Amino acid sequence: MTAPIVDDDPAYQLLRQERIDLFNEQKDTLDLGGLAAKDYRGIDLRNLNADGLDFSDSYFRNADLRGIDFRKAKLEGSSFADAKISGCYFDDGLSASEMAMSIVQGTRVRLDSAADK
Repeated sequence: MTAPIVDDDPAYQLLRQERIDLFNEQKDTLDLGGLAAKDYRGIDLRNLNADGLDFSDSYFRNADLRGIDFRKAKLEGSSFADAKISGCYFDDGLSASEMAMSIVQGTRVRLDSAADK
């Protein structure tokens, strides 16, 4: 695993700058292929429309994710150390114990591929 990336990708920069409303408005016209393996540490992402987004292998340490529906997002390999996740929805394949380990210990989450979708 490599360290999370910070780059100039336009969609990623909207999220880094916490311009969530603008990101949601422009989501259908943005190239969203560059959101995986990125550094989202400490960012307030509340109100993000995460449907179809690939956040695999990303870092969300201390990020404010409250209320986000991640059921249709890819999160495999991401770390959520100390993230605020109250009110979030996650894929059925992501167990509560797996998420708890990630929040407390900073482990990367693994999804159970056998879980019903």
